[in-house]
Amino acid sequence: MLWSLFKILLFVALVAALAFGVQWLLAVSGEVLITFNGSEYLLPPLVVVLGILVLMLVLWVVFKLAGLLIATLRFINGDDTALGAYFDRNRERKGYAALSDSLIALASGEPREAAAKAQKAEKYLQRPEVTTLVVAQAAEAAGETQRATEAWKTLVAHDKTRFVGVRGLMRQKLEEGDTETAMKLAEKAFALKPRHVETQDTLLRLQARDENWDGARRVLSAKLKSGSLPKDVYKRREAVLSLADARDQLRRGNVDKARAEMLEANRLSPELVPAAVLAARAHIEAGEKRRAAKVLKIARAKTAHPDLAAAFAEIEPDETPEARIKRFQPFLKVAPEAPETKMLEAELYLAAEDFPGARRVLGKLYETHPTSQSLSLMAAIERGEGGSEAVVRGWLAKALSAPRGAQWVCDTCGTIHADWLPVCTNCEAFDSLSWKEPPTGGTPAAVSSDMLPLLMGPAVPDAGSSDPVPSVSDDEDVPEAEEVPPSSSEVEPTPPHVVNPAVVGTTRDQDETVSPPRI
Repeated sequence: MLWSLFKILLFVALVAALAFGVQWLLAVSGEVLITFNGSEYLLPPLVVVLGILVLMLVLWVVFKLAGLLIATLRFINGDDTALGAYFDRNRERKGYAALSDSLIALASGEPREAAAKAQKAEKYLQRPEVTTLVVAQAAEAAGETQRATEAWKTLVAHDKTRFVGVRGLMRQKLEEGDTETAMKLAEKAFALKPRHVETQDTLLRLQARDENWDGARRVLSAKLKSGSLPKDVYKRREAVLSLADARDQLRRGNVDKARAEMLEANRLSPELVPAAVLAARAHIEAGEKRRAAKVLKIARAKTAHPDLAAAFAEIEPDETPEARIKRFQPFLKVAPEAPETKMLEAELYLAAEDFPGARRVLGKLYETHPTSQSLSLMAAIERGEGGSEAVVRGWLAKALSAPRGAQWVCDTCGTIHADWLPVCTNCEAFDSLSWKEPPTGGTPAAVSSDMLPLLMGPAVPDAGSSDPVPSVSDDEDVPEAEEVPPSSSEVEPTPPHVVNPAVVGTTRDQDETVSPPRI
């Protein structure tokens, strides 16, 4: 709008200036004397100015007529420049019309028609950097892989279209599953255009899948410099790469290098659980117990993962269960309302054989957040308090179909993993695993009667009967506590099995059965 206003004002100013000039010429006194062929002519100034303008127009017309005459003479002498230019314009018009039809056919889902029109456009235009691209895309859409490959290779031969050709070949190799060749092509495309986001993401995914952590770091730095990656996401993914490298160094026996990488990973992303666990263990080995506890508390404020509790227990592996309960209080206060906190505290009380205390801290978690772990904890509490076999088996029966709770879940495809990995094993997405409950609750954990002695000690048969306690299977209906009252002839149950206090709340594998509380 401002530009339109400026043009209007400029036009008004020019008209005013012209009017002022004409008025000034009319007001000027005197005459112009012109002598031509012995004759003298007296002309007013305004007539002189108009005469000069008319002379300039006449000269312009004369030059145009002279150019037309020269072109006519050249055509008569056999120079077909003018005729050739006419046919060139006609051919170009037909070529662009065919190219337009090709693009419309490609967008309409008619790849064969698009390819035919693109070849026709190539015949008229002679511009392979434009038409061959349409041929390649149309051939891919029609499923003609060989023809598409030849078109992409043709594009690679031209400087202007080399990146497009390399990228097309890379996508073909990815679809064919040839990741080795695809990585080489991705590296070539990245060298041609380091700021191309899709190429960066593809190369980063392939390098992470191939465990090329140094190459992945270079791509990650390029993404940060190009502005396609926020600073906080960059630090998180750099921490993931450092953590993955630390694991590799540990497998190779490079302890010093691994320690430096795990500490760097924890510095970049303190909430990354695996990095916090490894960093805490490194501090424990160095005798830095306070630093280890601080690292674990910071990570727990974000994610109440059981591996953090296990590492916190390793700080004082030889303490008594009562001392452990006291030492864990600051750790438990970091996320007091989390279900994992209540189950962890219940495990601590079970290790101290304080079964009423375990029931108190667990509260109604088995109702508000029923999982296989919370229900198995109730089974252990009932067993420790002398509950009947029917009551204990009732809790275990509920644990059969209960969800497993939080697990490592891929945010991209939803695949559940038993352990944290930098790359999803299903969709190969990088840094996509989160500790959360699956949308469907995850696969229910399997519980069999073989696990009962581990949880409760050896099963005790009814007094006066030599038959063993029947097994609990998935197909049996197990009575609840209120449905089967305890028999007066039952033998007093044995105390629960207490496991090594050094392992607290470690993550269960995906195919693992429900295990007893481990304190």
